[in-house]
Amino acid sequence: MRKDFPHLGFFLFFLSVWSSLSTGMAMAKNETIPVNVGVVLDFNISLGRIGMSCISMALSEFYASHGNYKTRLVLKTRDSRRDVVGAAAAALDLIQNEEVKAILGPGSSPQANFVIGLGEKAQVPIISFSATSPSLSSLRSQYFIRATLNDSTQVPAITAIFQAFEWREAVLIYVDNEYGDGIVPYLTDALQGINVQLTYRSVISPVASDDQIREELFKLMAKQTRVFIVHMFTPLGSRLFAKADEIGMMGEGYVWILTDGLTDLLTTLSPTDIDSMQGVLGVKPYVPSTKDVQSFRVRWKRKFQQDYPLDETSEPNIFGLWAYDAACALAMAVEKVGTANFSFQKTNTSNNISTDLDTIGVSQIGPDLLQSLLSTKFKGLSGDFQIFDGQLHSIAFQIVNVIGKGERGVGFWTPKNGIIRKLSFINTNANTYSTSKDNIGAIAWPGEPTYVPKGWVLPVNEKKLRIGVPVKDGFSEFVKVTWDPNNNNKTQFTGYCIDVFDAVMNSLSYAVPYEYIPFATPDGKPLGNYNDLIYQVFLKKYDAVVGDTTIVPNRSRYVDFIPYTESGVSMIVPIKDNKSKSAWTFLKPLTWDLWMTSACFFVFIGFVIWVLEHRINEDFRGPPSNHAGTIFWFSFSTMVFAQKERIVSNLARVVMIIWFFVVLILTQSYTASLTSMLTVQQLQPTVTDINELRAKGYYIGYQQGSFVLGFLKRMNFDESKFRIYNSPEELVDLLSKGSANGGIAAAFDEVPYMKLFISQHCSKYTMVQPTYKFDGFGFAFPRGSPMLPDISRAVLNVTEGDQMIKIEKEWFGKTNSCSDDNESSLSSNISLDSFWGLFLIAGLTSVLALIIVLAKFLHEHRDVVTGKDSISTKIRTLVTLFDEKDLSSHTCRLPDQPYSGSIEPMPAVRASPAVTNFSPRPSTFSTQTNNDIPFSEEQGTSSSEHGGRSSTIPGRQSSQAIAPPVELANSNQERTILPTSTSH
Repeated sequence: MRKDFPHLGFFLFFLSVWSSLSTGMAMAKNETIPVNVGVVLDFNISLGRIGMSCISMALSEFYASHGNYKTRLVLKTRDSRRDVVGAAAAALDLIQNEEVKAILGPGSSPQANFVIGLGEKAQVPIISFSATSPSLSSLRSQYFIRATLNDSTQVPAITAIFQAFEWREAVLIYVDNEYGDGIVPYLTDALQGINVQLTYRSVISPVASDDQIREELFKLMAKQTRVFIVHMFTPLGSRLFAKADEIGMMGEGYVWILTDGLTDLLTTLSPTDIDSMQGVLGVKPYVPSTKDVQSFRVRWKRKFQQDYPLDETSEPNIFGLWAYDAACALAMAVEKVGTANFSFQKTNTSNNISTDLDTIGVSQIGPDLLQSLLSTKFKGLSGDFQIFDGQLHSIAFQIVNVIGKGERGVGFWTPKNGIIRKLSFINTNANTYSTSKDNIGAIAWPGEPTYVPKGWVLPVNEKKLRIGVPVKDGFSEFVKVTWDPNNNNKTQFTGYCIDVFDAVMNSLSYAVPYEYIPFATPDGKPLGNYNDLIYQVFLKKYDAVVGDTTIVPNRSRYVDFIPYTESGVSMIVPIKDNKSKSAWTFLKPLTWDLWMTSACFFVFIGFVIWVLEHRINEDFRGPPSNHAGTIFWFSFSTMVFAQKERIVSNLARVVMIIWFFVVLILTQSYTASLTSMLTVQQLQPTVTDINELRAKGYYIGYQQGSFVLGFLKRMNFDESKFRIYNSPEELVDLLSKGSANGGIAAAFDEVPYMKLFISQHCSKYTMVQPTYKFDGFGFAFPRGSPMLPDISRAVLNVTEGDQMIKIEKEWFGKTNSCSDDNESSLSSNISLDSFWGLFLIAGLTSVLALIIVLAKFLHEHRDVVTGKDSISTKIRTLVTLFDEKDLSSHTCRLPDQPYSGSIEPMPAVRASPAVTNFSPRPSTFSTQTNNDIPFSEEQGTSSSEHGGRSSTIPGRQSSQAIAPPVELANSNQERTILPTSTSH
């Protein structure tokens, strides 16, 4: 027994510890604090039943995994019975009688609108997982927490779909309550921002009968818009599509887009409802299909079938996931508040008449619970749960297509990337926002067409398109309306503009019936001007306007234009023969600057040749007056190549080769221009400047009904100087008379009219620049018309093809080129700009030749340059030497002294001023040398000094011409008499 005693003691100790732990756990279990929480939902619809089942599952599973929490939420449920008053009564009962600390619900936006006020007054947080209307945010209640998305967050995704498929019109169908009205302003503004017109708003009552729904759908069928945006919940939404399918609005050409309110509930619809919605597009918040979500769906389906065996809902929707996360968030928030005062403070009223609202209590824990909810963050079934600005925010929306027995995802939309095919391809670093339909998968449209619906059709119960056509008297090549004399109702429409529009409409991929209607009175007179005609489209009396209507800003405020030709406003004036009869016509071929440059170069080239030749060429020597005459005579004689002086210097020959080429080009150009001026007809406009018209007060003309009248007023013309013409014939008459004789000096009109007029009267009139640019002729359609994209593409196809050329040739014929010939015949004077290159080459060549000659001369007389004489003495000496004949040249050597090519410098010479005689040409020298016949100073001057030739005595050698003595000055200032050559 003693041996077993330790074992027995250990057993008793273990037993006591286990008993203590069990007692503590039981006491802890019994010490949890219950917290009443209200639930207000519609339990007779699927949304309410799904929300209730998800909330109960959330709390059950949450506390099972958080057994250490001291608080427990106790649900107090109330059925709102799909009524706003019922929801308010339920909330008031929960606050007053159950003293709930928070309310989950209500299920719809209209119910939440009043319940939010009760929560604000009692400081009880209202947590709704399905009240999505943006209008609830305007209440600015801090106690309203939207554990779901605001409906406005899906609007960018819807507009991206419109951009992808280039739809330009839409009809909004929404339920007539708080939920339906909330999205309207956001959707309208967003569609207008992308140039999509919301042509009609169809408001349907929540309690509308099937007949009322059918009647409204027939109204929509009568309109041309075929893109419908549906914003409502079930069962109204399913009833709407059942009737639409019944009357044929789920066939080809129709487009239906669902907002998330109905898209999220597609899983709750019956197979019959899904079958009537085939081809519908929808957007909904994207929830990743994680393992937790898949596991929850399995558990939920089991529990839901047990609780509601008659409900055929197969799986929870996004609202159920938000209800689950909202319940978990509330449980966390209550636990964080702790065991605070959960009581209500009753409100005392002194009024004799009191209501339940007057005696409503105030939750003492309300403010703390609100802050705890706003700070709660966790990973829920629907994604990251965190409240921003009182509501959740979505990362992405999924685009789904109803096909077969359910929905199929065809793409996604994110705020950063726009439309994308798969979320796994999101580039978070890229700022590219795409709205390309290529990023959307294959879509089965209603009626299963093989093409994307264009979003509009011609109404089935209306007439053809009514096309307004202007009625005018002149320029019938553009548009002409002809009435049948036997039947006024039978009208013929012809012209360039009509043919272009017919070609455009025929090029469309679908048929559009239309008819032309003249804008005229019963007697065939114009009913108004072009502005009046355009305004008829704005008033919806015409569906379009076809004619020579110019696109101008004031008209674009009422209609949209599709341009099909370029245009502008230009001035047309008479032309006159400006063939000059002046005696000074021969001066006009060249401009004054070219005349002056040519004259200067003639003198300059003569001077250069004189410098290069006068020391070695007898033709350029003589007294100073002969030098000047030679310079002018030689240079100007080259103009007709009549110079008789020989050129012996190679440098001078190079200069003359260049100069001959310049003279040849200059004279030939002068001859051609002068011939043109004297023989060709010179047609020039009588007025060349718009300012001249204003300054001289000339009368001007414009076409009747044209916008040019307003243009002339803006150009500050005097309105009293305006005259109107209706046809080309009237314009010819006015221009022929002239401004002083009841006519006009110029006419202003659009370029297409002017070109047509000039082609017929090119010998008398011409267009004068500048041309004031405008956007051209265009077809006018109502603003935002869905036909604009298709018509615009068709116009491009026609105008860029051969068909446009054929139409132009048919109405305007072959373009007359006489106006171009007239312009080319206006010979302009030849200016220096055409010859400065030649003058530059000649000048550089001449300057280079001068530099070479001067450098050679200075090198030969470098002893003078480097001497000790003053600068003025050196200059006089060099000038004197430069005027002397260069005996070292081969042209000056004696016949019996062969040219050695060597150059010996000569001593400084002081020549007598009286020495002015000239030697004969080198060919007249005799063969006798200088030292054969010496002469003294007293012997006088030979006959050669006077220009005579030396005589030859028969029987003896001929004597050489004798030069007078020349004094040579040495460095010691001694004078030595030496014989010199007779030539200077």
